Amino acid sequence: MGDAGRPRRRGQGELEAEVLAVLRGAPGAVGAAWVRERLAGSPAYTTVVTILTRLLAKGAVTRRKAGRSFVWTAADGAGVAALRMRRVLDGESDRGAVLARFVTALRPDDEQVLRDLLERAKEPGD
Repeated sequence: MGDAGRPRRRGQGELEAEVLAVLRGAPGAVGAAWVRERLAGSPAYTTVVTILTRLLAKGAVTRRKAGRSFVWTAADGAGVAALRMRRVLDGESDRGAVLARFVTALRPDDEQVLRDLLERAKEPGD
């Protein structure tokens, strides 16, 4: 517990990590209420939905309609790795320098994959 008997406030990204851990341990696609029941500190249902929606935007989870609601699953390993890379980049003040160092350290075949992906992203209609 924190000051005045309040629960300790989670650090930035901590709840996202906890939600991802719960989803990775789920038996399949699950609802936000299922996720909420397994989180420490009993966050509000709306907080859990907000975190799931943020994770969806980052590519770390997927969702599909189930009745009037959604069920959620953790994304594949590539989505989770991309989220980790983005977190590292977001934590740096000179993003350009970090990206430049990253690109110059790539193997030639990885560099070509990155070039192809960037070229595809520029194509109209995507």
